[in-house]
Amino acid sequence: MYKTGHIGAALLVYSPIGLALLLAGLDELAVFGGVGMIALATLPDCDHQLPFIAHRGPTHSIVFALVLGAMLGAAGIAFGRAVDGVSPVMMGAFAFGIGTLAVLSHLAADSITPMGIRPLWPFSRWRYSANVVRAKNPIANYLLLAAGVAAATASLVVAGGV
Repeated sequence: MYKTGHIGAALLVYSPIGLALLLAGLDELAVFGGVGMIALATLPDCDHQLPFIAHRGPTHSIVFALVLGAMLGAAGIAFGRAVDGVSPVMMGAFAFGIGTLAVLSHLAADSITPMGIRPLWPFSRWRYSANVVRAKNPIANYLLLAAGVAAATASLVVAGGV
């Protein structure tokens, strides 16, 4: 998928979590998580600029998701007092979740394309592809974006109505 599709997938995946945080009164954390998901939505595609790294190789794996999550989790613990009412450990766990989830949403979006992904790299060469739509299909990318924006909007409306 392209940038629009990946942002849509990130919003779609994050919306229920954002809603739960808003309903729990953790508005700052909800916004922080949403911004983090959008900012990280296309990170696995950094492999386009990395020499010797194949596209949809290591950066499109569960291992990459967990490594990024661990790095952000450590930063969350170090800077955990940035959000009122959230302990450093809680912030670390939240940052770990956002980093991991952002990459997993990217993998989910790429898994519907013919090229697919190798989610179990480096442990397996197995490739998964649902082969539903080509990554460059603008209609699919914008539909995914629309679904993500609709889910995020619905979460905000529900949270605002409670």
